[in-house]
Amino acid sequence: MSRVRRALLSVSDKTGIVELAQGLAEFGVELVSTGGTARALGEAGLKVREVAELTGFPEMLDGRVKTLHPAIHGGILARRGHPEHVRQLALHGIETIDLVVVNLYPFEATVARPGAGFEEIVESIDVGGPALIRAAAKNHAGAGVLVDPAQYGPVLEELRRSGAELSPETRRRLAQEAFRRTAQYDAAIAAWLRAPLPSRAPASDTPPLFPPILRLEAERVQELRYGENPHQAAALYRPSGRPLGVGAARQLHGPELSYNNILDFAAALGLLLEFDEPAAVVIKHTNPCGAAVGADVRAALERAKASDPVSIYGGIVGVNRPVEPSLLPPLAGVLLEILFAPAFTAEALEELARTKKKLRVLQVPCDRSGWPSRPTELRSVPGALLAQDADLADLDPDASKVVSRRQPTAAEWQGLRFAWRVAKHVKSNAIVLTSTDQVLGVGAGQMSRVDAARLAVMRARDHGHPMAGAVAASDAFFPFRDGLDVVAEAGATAVIHPGGSIRDDEVIAAADARGMAMVLTGIRHFKH
Repeated sequence: MSRVRRALLSVSDKTGIVELAQGLAEFGVELVSTGGTARALGEAGLKVREVAELTGFPEMLDGRVKTLHPAIHGGILARRGHPEHVRQLALHGIETIDLVVVNLYPFEATVARPGAGFEEIVESIDVGGPALIRAAAKNHAGAGVLVDPAQYGPVLEELRRSGAELSPETRRRLAQEAFRRTAQYDAAIAAWLRAPLPSRAPASDTPPLFPPILRLEAERVQELRYGENPHQAAALYRPSGRPLGVGAARQLHGPELSYNNILDFAAALGLLLEFDEPAAVVIKHTNPCGAAVGADVRAALERAKASDPVSIYGGIVGVNRPVEPSLLPPLAGVLLEILFAPAFTAEALEELARTKKKLRVLQVPCDRSGWPSRPTELRSVPGALLAQDADLADLDPDASKVVSRRQPTAAEWQGLRFAWRVAKHVKSNAIVLTSTDQVLGVGAGQMSRVDAARLAVMRARDHGHPMAGAVAASDAFFPFRDGLDVVAEAGATAVIHPGGSIRDDEVIAAADARGMAMVLTGIRHFKH
């Protein structure tokens, strides 16, 4: 165990610092401090020794140099019990420092603030703080280090229990958290420096979407019962920074989430974010099996359920409007894993807790406000990471090209826009059959496109959906006319796909022969 006799406190964020210092003073710990921190402690009636008294030098260079001195770093880095280190400390009159409490200049907040200038940002780069943190973390065998106000309470409690001593396990854990913080801080500075200087950069010069070195910082939210299968261990991590998407979800009711729950929830949320109008989606094994939009969210939910009333069992349901009790009757008698929405009324939550004890209820923002304009997606493969910007491309009617002799009707255009958005979220090869506002049949993850078309038609027929006047979306081009023929014979009157096959002319001719409208988007939506 290591007794704390002297502590150095130098913080930018002064949350909880007075209470911490008061607790330390109860144990007879000598308080050493700098600048504003020393003033705050002095005003609270605490006895504080200024760093300048230890170093013999005042703060200088507008505060850039305060603690960078052997009297400070020697006291932190000296190895306790090492004869030569002890001799040198005595020779130079240096006293050991047993606890370092530092949080850094708010660089990240300064960069994020609109209008922050270059000089202001540069001055928010902390130099002495990281040096103090790293020194204490390196010598954690003899010194403790605190970098976050959230650590103050637990450490004070341990000191009270142990007679002002920190266990080796605590010091090691604090060192790990300290190095994590300095790594995060340096990464933020490096990312800012990668961006061009506004005054010197050409107008077209933008920071790279994919930096030459990718560093990830994420907090473990929870360990999961298991992964995709019971023999696989798993955990959920949330990246540092403002929570978004799945990371912003809050569970209101039900058992803990599983690995597969989270994958399905992510797929459902991605599809729901495609729609601004009242919408509902149903996901099973990361593929849409139902989706609809409506005049209100109750109508959308009823249609989404009707898309595939069998596959919804054990599925994930999401709506993009608040859930009230009037929305729940369509879900009566349906076993669901997750129901999510942007909000739930107290009455709806009470009814769900009473009638669906095993349902996981999640509250999550169902819009992209606050998201980066080009969010990056990461996927692990054995021994490597893949990165890409997220597929946020929507159908652009002005860029789309009608290649058939017949133009789509207004209703067909509405259906094609809807089907195209859904197809983006179906595993390839993908064919989606819809009406103007409801999924009718989905063919997902097939090895051939014609099989995907057959599967979509089969599922629509199995659930009794009328196919006359349906539209079809394909996530990639038709390599042959056979897939088109399948949906046309089933009753589809319009089709949308990227085009680009060497047999496009053959496929277009087949559409014309059947009187179908065909739209080429020029953009593919593979999802592997």
